[in-house]
Amino acid sequence: MNVEIVTIGTELLLGQIVDTNAAWLAQQLAELGLNLYRKTTVGDNSERIVAALREALERSQVVITSGGLGPTVDDKTREAVARATGRELVLDETLLAGIETLFRQRGYTLTAGQRRQAFV
Repeated sequence: MNVEIVTIGTELLLGQIVDTNAAWLAQQLAELGLNLYRKTTVGDNSERIVAALREALERSQVVITSGGLGPTVDDKTREAVARATGRELVLDETLLAGIETLFRQRGYTLTAGQRRQAFV
């Protein structure tokens, strides 16, 4: 079985942040005896993310993504995964309730971007 890791974020692509997540994942996959076929890093560009995911899905049975899931406008992973797989994002009400509780406990107001994180 081939496995690919696609890390997402312009800060990773430009070397502004060291991609420790992909390194750790690669080590874990090796320890499990899985074949890491390729690691790819792509910036915060929807079309490039979709293309990278589609290419990875053609080569490998398992594709793991890391990055681009935050509440800001440059976080495009969830939408790109939906497009690449031909699926629709769905609001997970249980997840949203958990996020709302966490924010309320900390005295924060939930923004639209943070609410977006409950779409899976």
